[in-house]
Amino acid sequence: MVEVDAAGPGIAGRLPDSPLELAELIDVAVAKLAGSSLGVLSDRQVIACVETVETAWRRAAGVNAALYVEIAGRAAYTLVGHRSVKTFYAQYLRLGTVEAKRRREVAEAIGPLSAVTGEALPPKRGSVAQAVGAGAVSADHVCEIETVLGRVPCATSSEEVDTAVEILVGAAREVAPSDLRPLGQRLLAHLDPDGKLTDDRDRRRMRGIVIGRQDKRLMSKISGYLTPSLRAKLEVVLDNWAKPGMNNPADPDSLRGSFSELGEADREAWADAQCRDGRSAAQRQHDGLEHGLDWILGHQALGRPTRIPAQLVITVEEGDLARRAGVATTATGSMIPVGDLIAVAADAVPWLCVFTSCTREVLAFGRGKRLATMAQRLALFGAYLGCTRPGCTRPFSHTEAHHGLLDFAKGGETNLDELVPACGPDNRNVGDRPGQWETGPITSGPDTGRIGWRLAGSGTAYRVNRVHDPGPIFARPPPLTYRATKPVSPCCASDPTATHAHHEVPATGRHRRVWNAYSSMSSKRRRSWSRVPPEIVTRIGPRWTAGGAAPPSRRSR
Repeated sequence: MVEVDAAGPGIAGRLPDSPLELAELIDVAVAKLAGSSLGVLSDRQVIACVETVETAWRRAAGVNAALYVEIAGRAAYTLVGHRSVKTFYAQYLRLGTVEAKRRREVAEAIGPLSAVTGEALPPKRGSVAQAVGAGAVSADHVCEIETVLGRVPCATSSEEVDTAVEILVGAAREVAPSDLRPLGQRLLAHLDPDGKLTDDRDRRRMRGIVIGRQDKRLMSKISGYLTPSLRAKLEVVLDNWAKPGMNNPADPDSLRGSFSELGEADREAWADAQCRDGRSAAQRQHDGLEHGLDWILGHQALGRPTRIPAQLVITVEEGDLARRAGVATTATGSMIPVGDLIAVAADAVPWLCVFTSCTREVLAFGRGKRLATMAQRLALFGAYLGCTRPGCTRPFSHTEAHHGLLDFAKGGETNLDELVPACGPDNRNVGDRPGQWETGPITSGPDTGRIGWRLAGSGTAYRVNRVHDPGPIFARPPPLTYRATKPVSPCCASDPTATHAHHEVPATGRHRRVWNAYSSMSSKRRRSWSRVPPEIVTRIGPRWTAGGAAPPSRRSR
């Protein structure tokens, strides 16, 4: 492991002074290291190489924090068409929202600060920044430290907080990030053993509900912290809607609605339904909450429907609707099985947009009530599913109707074929100045006729957003192919499905190994193995007629 300060006139003495040149040098060095043969190193040299790379990786967290602060302070992200440093990291650098949030947390903790007058200030966590600069602590350690410190009561004195930071930094130099969590629990128990320091400020800081992403079963996990007042209100609702025997979807004779609204005549039916109810408490609370939301939606309790978020809006493919299979998409970006969609549509008056399979052509579009301006928004949802600026992840419920061909102030018309959905920040960032976006029609390629985006004045081709509609990506053929180098027997010419030298097969994995093995066979061996392996049949035809003989059985091989 090389110490930069101790390198003197050696390695450090030959390095450039420009930060950009140093960054380019890092890129070149990593690329060269990636292509180097590590087999020439001894065991100790391999260990030293791993330690050096890991130390550099940890030090890079401090550099990333400084760059984050610089980009945020200068608003440099606007030069590439973004309105916030969060979207710059999440979308422009393609790090995603989770990593972008992590970068922000690390930068807030160890990034260099400056006063309004321009005077340099020490980082918020000076000792943590020093440990990162020495390569002893990683960005994951920093996040764990901040998680623990975020739970320290606000009433704790600054001296105790500083002591807690020093303890956590010392532990981070010796243990893994995940091992800091139990140490942090003990530290919090020492700072506030009986919970008396916790007040409303801490509860307001901790409150929140997180709905996780849908898994492969389309299920979502909920986590978070409820304030005492919200918990009390929720318990009242669940106590009425989630009682045993109430709102049981598996029991058609189960009573529906709130328990407090049951009359004396319903008590006997409720008692019988209670005996048939085999759900757990968690399942009853889920079903009770769902029926409570059904009541809210059914009574139009979301206010006047002037915007998409106040409605249940769903799109579905025509083929999936006909066979009652597949999934549909809601305006908030969630997926719902078509079978459940049909059940929902039977009890509510949702907006429903049906499309031809594999296209965005609207086949049917309707609702229980007529509302022209809302109809345009819903048709846009069906065609685009979300914000259309390339890379933006905002769902359609967060968008506005944008005049994509010609701005309304310049004579543009509010016609459906001239509108595209755009989230508020991106819609306001359309213009002619550097760092803004411009929209226009796409005239060639698979997206012909759609409206695309590009940086103002760049002159590049208009692009669409594949985040919400990745179908065309899956429709592309595999990019890697392999061409046969040896011709097959001339008798193949009589069979139009037979393979010739120009047929292409996949270039990776077992397919390539099977093809290479066949190409190297003698003509006698080829005649005894006349059928293409099953993995390749679907790509180059059902028969291999080089010899005409029947394929050998698995036992004879």
